[in-house]
Amino acid sequence: MIPTGTTAVAQATVDPDPTKGWFRRLLPVINAHRVAFSIVLATGLTGLAVQVSVPMVLRQAIDVAVHERTGNLETYVLLLVVMALASFGLRFTYRYLLFGTACRIETDLRSLLYGHLTRLSFSFYDRVAAGEVISRANTDIRSIQLLLAFGPLAGLSVVSFFMALGFMLSIHVPLALVTVSTMPFVYILGQRLRDQVFPLSWVTQGRMAEVAMVVDENVNGTRVVKSFAAETDQIALLAKVADRLRWSATALIEARARFNPLIEALPRLGMALVLLYGGHLAIDDQLGIGSLLAFSGYVTMIAVPFRMFGFVLLQAQRAAASAIRIYEILDEQPEIVDRPGARALIDPRGRVEFRGVTFAYPSSEGASSSPVLVDFNLILEPGETVALVGRTGCGKSTVARLLPRFYDVDAGAVLIDGTDVRDLTLSSLRHHVSQVPDEAFLFSDSLHDNIAFGRPNATADEVEAAAQVARADGFIRDMDDGYNEVVGERGYTLSGGQRQRVSIARAVLTNPQILILDDATSAVDVRTEEGIHQALAGILEDRTTLVIAHRLSTISLADRVILLEDGRIVADGTHAHLMATEPQYAAIVAQGEDPGEDA
Repeated sequence: MIPTGTTAVAQATVDPDPTKGWFRRLLPVINAHRVAFSIVLATGLTGLAVQVSVPMVLRQAIDVAVHERTGNLETYVLLLVVMALASFGLRFTYRYLLFGTACRIETDLRSLLYGHLTRLSFSFYDRVAAGEVISRANTDIRSIQLLLAFGPLAGLSVVSFFMALGFMLSIHVPLALVTVSTMPFVYILGQRLRDQVFPLSWVTQGRMAEVAMVVDENVNGTRVVKSFAAETDQIALLAKVADRLRWSATALIEARARFNPLIEALPRLGMALVLLYGGHLAIDDQLGIGSLLAFSGYVTMIAVPFRMFGFVLLQAQRAAASAIRIYEILDEQPEIVDRPGARALIDPRGRVEFRGVTFAYPSSEGASSSPVLVDFNLILEPGETVALVGRTGCGKSTVARLLPRFYDVDAGAVLIDGTDVRDLTLSSLRHHVSQVPDEAFLFSDSLHDNIAFGRPNATADEVEAAAQVARADGFIRDMDDGYNEVVGERGYTLSGGQRQRVSIARAVLTNPQILILDDATSAVDVRTEEGIHQALAGILEDRTTLVIAHRLSTISLADRVILLEDGRIVADGTHAHLMATEPQYAAIVAQGEDPGEDA
C-alpha cells in the first residue's frame, strides 16, 4: 500500500503568506505526504549507494582478480548480480512511490483549487473567464506535478554526482579535478537559461489559457456561432491566439535549443579529458586499468544530472509561473462569507424586507458602476406572492440576487423575519431561499439527479411528485430511459421549456419557505404555463414568493404587483389597480416585453 497521509491531506492547504516563495507556500501540501516521501528518500539513497558502488567493485575485480591474477572472479560476478537486482528493486520502489505521490499531490491541488472556487463570490466569476480558470486547474497544476515527479529524481542524481566525485577523489585527485573541470561552465549556462526561461514560461502559460478560453467559449456557445454563421471568424480568432502562443512557445524552444546542447555536451568533454589524461597515466603505470574503467563509469554517472538539468530547470520555471497563477486564485478572498457569530436560519416565517437598499455591480477594475437599485424599499409578508414588473435593466433580477446573498448591498439591508441576511449563515439562508432562474442550467446527468440536485437523498416518489408540479413528468416518461435519461451538457438535448420545467421541479423538491421565480416560465407555451401555475398555486399558499414576470399569465399568480423603474418602485398595487392607474404598467403588460437578462 502506498502511504498517502489521508488525514493530513484533508486539512493541507498552501501557505497563505504571499511574501513567501512559491515552493515554500506549497510545502504544507507536500508535507501531508511526508511518509511517502521519506520512503522515497530512503530507497532512493540506498539505491544510489548500490549504483555508485558498482564501478568500485568492477575496479577491484579487474585490478585484483584479473590484472594481479589473484582472488576469485566468480565472487565479484555474483556480487555484481546481487547489486543489480537490489538496484532494480530499490529504483522501482522509489520511482513507483515518487510518481504516485506526485499524482496524489496533483489531485490535492486540484481539489483544493476547486474547493476554493466553490467559495468564491459571484463577482469573481463576473470578471474571470471560465477558460482561464479551467486552464489554471488543469495545465498549471500539471506543470507542478511534473516538477514534483522529476525534481526529486534530479536531486538524487545530484547526490550521485557528489558520491561519485568522492569515489573519484579517493582513486586519483588530479584526474577527478580534470573530470569536473567543465562543471562551472554548466552552472553559468544554467543560470542564463533560467533567466530567459521564466518570463517566457509565464507568457506561454497565459497564452495557453487564452487558447483554452476561446475553445471553451466556442464549444459552449456553438449554437450561437452556428446561428450567425460565424465559424470563419471564430477560426480566425483561434488562429490569432494560437499564433501568439506559437510565438512564445517557439521562443521558449529556441532558448532550450541554444543552451541545452551545450549543457549536455560539456560533461562529454570531461569524459574526453579523462580518456586523454587517464590514458597517459595508465600507460605510465600511474593508474590501473580497473581504476581508469571505474573513472569512465563515474563520468557517465556525473553526466546524468547535467542531462536532466536543462529539462528540470525548464520545468521548474514553468512550475513557478504556474504556481503564481494558481496562487492568484487561492489568494482571492470571497466577498460573501459568514459573519463572525452568524446564526442559522431555522423554520423562517418568510417575511422579507428590502430596507433602503442601494446596490451597484462592481466593474472589471473593481470599482462600482452606476447604481442599479437606489433607496429600494419593499416588504413581502409571509405567504404573500409579489410580482416585480418593469422594463429591461430596471433591477428586477438584481432584487432576486440580493435576497440569497449572491451579492451584498452597498447600503441599506435585506432582512428575513427581521434579521439582516448578512447575520445568517449562507448555507441555511440558501436552504430556505430557492431561486428558479430564467436561463435553466442542467448538468450532464440523469433527469432524476438534476431534479434531486438540491436534495440528493430524495426518493424517486418525491422526485416524481416535484416533476408533476412542474408539468415535467409527462415528457420525462416519454423518453426512452424516463427519469434515468441523461441529458447533454447544459441540458441542451431538451427544449428551453423542458429545461425550465426541470429547473422548477428542482426548486419545488427542496421545499423552500421563500421561492424566487425569475421569469421561470418564459420559454414555456401558454397552455403548459397555465398547468404549471395551477399546480404551483397550491404550494405557493404557504410560502413567500417573489415572481419576476412580464407575461400577464405569470403576473396573475401574484397577490400584489410592484412596478420598477430605474431601480426604484414607482407603483404598488393589484394588477387591476395598476392597469387602471399606471399607463406605463399597462404598456409593459400590453407589449408582453421579454426582459431577457436583467441587471
